[in-house]
Amino acid sequence: MFENIPKVKVGIVAVSRDCFPESLSVNRRKALVEAYRAKYDEADIYECPICIVESEIHMQQALEDVKKAGCNALVVYLGNFGPEISETLLAKHFEGPKMFVAAAEESGDSLIGGRGDAYCGMLNASYNLKLRNVRVHIPEYPVGTALECADMIHEFLPVARAVIGLGGLKIISFGPRPMNFLPAMHRLSSCITWVLKLKKTRSWIYLKHFINTKTMHGYRKWLPIWKKSWVQETKNRRFCQSWHIRTDAAGLDRRA
Repeated sequence: MFENIPKVKVGIVAVSRDCFPESLSVNRRKALVEAYRAKYDEADIYECPICIVESEIHMQQALEDVKKAGCNALVVYLGNFGPEISETLLAKHFEGPKMFVAAAEESGDSLIGGRGDAYCGMLNASYNLKLRNVRVHIPEYPVGTALECADMIHEFLPVARAVIGLGGLKIISFGPRPMNFLPAMHRLSSCITWVLKLKKTRSWIYLKHFINTKTMHGYRKWLPIWKKSWVQETKNRRFCQSWHIRTDAAGLDRRA
């Protein structure tokens, strides 16, 4: 029905710390892919054959591989503790939605040779992602068996589809030169955060979403304060802080 809905192809990249056997991450990745193929559409995923083992060279190879495979979404799979530097750099350089998940231990009988500590690695990865200011999707409980992680990937598809779709969206706003008067478009700040493109147009298009009753009510309360104090406050060094305080006093929600 709709031809403009993005098609998501998720690249699955396993990572491994050098103090753990690489085969542990590789075998768990294979089990994850098999579990997904058995339950969902195989076309949704791509298994990257490169396992990143604490090497930025591996990271670059995996990044190029998923790009060549046509993947527009990424899943970083911690088969064991994982290399926080390489795995977070992969997420940083991949242009598209990404998710981090980790493997649970299969049983208590294999904790000597088959222990991965991916649960702890997932915690460490989340801290490193924050330090790099990289936004990724992390499920509510991101550690699970192969089947559970397959379910997480399938639940990630609509999230990735929305991010990809919004990333290519063009918003035609009303009013004079929106990019030249960007502060006046503060109500689109959440859209700008999503790196949506505000295109300047000579057409005046009425957007009901932004001109609803609640929005106009907020502007009516705020407008007298603006007229009264605009000249005076612009001469003040603390103008920006004062402007935000006055906006809050007027009841205008800048987060909307």
